Amino acid sequence: CSYTGEALDTKTPLLRSMDAVSKASLAVLRLFCNTSAKRVNAMVGAEQEYFLVDRTLYERRLDLKICGRTLFGAKPPKGQQLDDHYCGRIRLRVADFMRDLDEQLWALGITAKTKHNEAAPAQHELAPIFGSANIACDHNQLTMEMMRITAKKHGLACLLHEKPFAEVNGSGKHNNWSLSTDDGVNLLEPGKTPWENLQFLTFLCAVITAVEEYGDLLRLAAASPGNDCRLGGFEAPPAIISIFLGEALTGILQSLATGDHMEHPARTILQMGVESLPKLPRDDSDRNRTSPFAFTGNKFEFRTVGSSQSIAYANVMLNAAVADVLCRFAKRLEKAQDFDQEILALVRETVEQHGRILFNGNNYSQEWQEEAVRRGLPVLSSSIEAIDCLTAEKNVALFRRQGIFSSAECSSRREIMLENYSKVIAIEAATMLEMVKRQIYPAVAKFAGQTAGQLRNLQEAGLAPASLSAKTAQLSQDLDAIDGAAAKLEQALAQATALSDYHEQAVAIRDRVLPAMALLRENCDQAETITGADYWPVPTYTDLLHRV
Repeated sequence: CSYTGEALDTKTPLLRSMDAVSKASLAVLRLFCNTSAKRVNAMVGAEQEYFLVDRTLYERRLDLKICGRTLFGAKPPKGQQLDDHYCGRIRLRVADFMRDLDEQLWALGITAKTKHNEAAPAQHELAPIFGSANIACDHNQLTMEMMRITAKKHGLACLLHEKPFAEVNGSGKHNNWSLSTDDGVNLLEPGKTPWENLQFLTFLCAVITAVEEYGDLLRLAAASPGNDCRLGGFEAPPAIISIFLGEALTGILQSLATGDHMEHPARTILQMGVESLPKLPRDDSDRNRTSPFAFTGNKFEFRTVGSSQSIAYANVMLNAAVADVLCRFAKRLEKAQDFDQEILALVRETVEQHGRILFNGNNYSQEWQEEAVRRGLPVLSSSIEAIDCLTAEKNVALFRRQGIFSSAECSSRREIMLENYSKVIAIEAATMLEMVKRQIYPAVAKFAGQTAGQLRNLQEAGLAPASLSAKTAQLSQDLDAIDGAAAKLEQALAQATALSDYHEQAVAIRDRVLPAMALLRENCDQAETITGADYWPVPTYTDLLHRV
């Protein structure tokens, strides 16, 4: 914290938000005649996705060392088309790393539990047992550090960037969030009869209302240049914030809101067609992996957070928004003459006024993108638009009411996030230019010269293979294209970084530098596909993804 008391870190606002949501939750619980709970804790379990690559190959990639992701790389013949990595065995070298990592984490008191392969080749995941949001955040920071240290001991490099490889899955950090009393009651546990569980319905409606009113802050919590590369891909939800409740729970809310009678049948039994297998009841809380904010039985899974990010901001935003809504609910319920009927009125108003945030379908579909716009949900496709939300009047008012941030703390964070956005991408652009000038262009030129020499020799011998002639012409075109694209990137970067206003600079970086980077990459990746393997100066995607 600063000398005058402003928070300079992420822990202080997180602790403030935890106090706020505890105070607001207790106010509601007292109305349900709960006098035993002394505190309500925001509980979090943060899944951590990551890639492991061979250390010697990593050291030969300047982009991986400087930026944490590959800035060049042609699509390999085998990516994740077969899903065989996700469902396959853990490689022995990786299993040794995971075992060692678990022991290192346990020694630090970090309750690491789940470990498995993820969807992309060389991608894996670790998940701990739930803990309070503050402890979970600390543990996740330590986990990321121990991953890097332990990987190096095993001759590996741990990549925590959200999109280290193009055209394969990126990495996220699913923030599983719930509210629990200090005497062990999960306030988001629906029980066997959720339609009769008024306490659960109250807290559920508070979360729905909070996410609908402050979805822009949740998007902000996941804003980073790296996460912009990931959101909306097959591995991550789109940048549009919506809530998945599942058909059963959505139906309950709608029937309560309309007053219609709803049948509540016994749980469906899974029929697997094999007599030796037990008959298992089907869980009502099916998962929707395309949803950014999904209810998964007794908690919400916020899937949008990036793998390299701190989970602090995600939980600050969640805690603050839910606390604010619970404060409103508590004041209203205190004045209610018929407590139960007032809760049902809250359910009805939540569905009517905030139901636009509920969506159980495919969030990847074009139909949903159009529907979200029609519903008026915020569509913040880039980090810059999300960062600007930090100083929106309604959001500053929220933070001030809940004692999370002052106006000055909001403004300073917005400025810092914009500056960081520009600097991260500027570093990536500068790294691209260095790799092109010192590695890729010389290598392609050398191979082009060698190929042209072969063609001349064959022509002198009276032979002129069409394939070699076409290859020579293509290499010449690629060299011209690379040279021209590098010049455009250099110019765009110089113009953008010369701007003094942080917002103007960030916009110029996004609108001019990123497209120039994409063009340069496209030309270099094209050249990689026809340049001899002995000439290409850096390890390829096949090398990186399939040599662990």
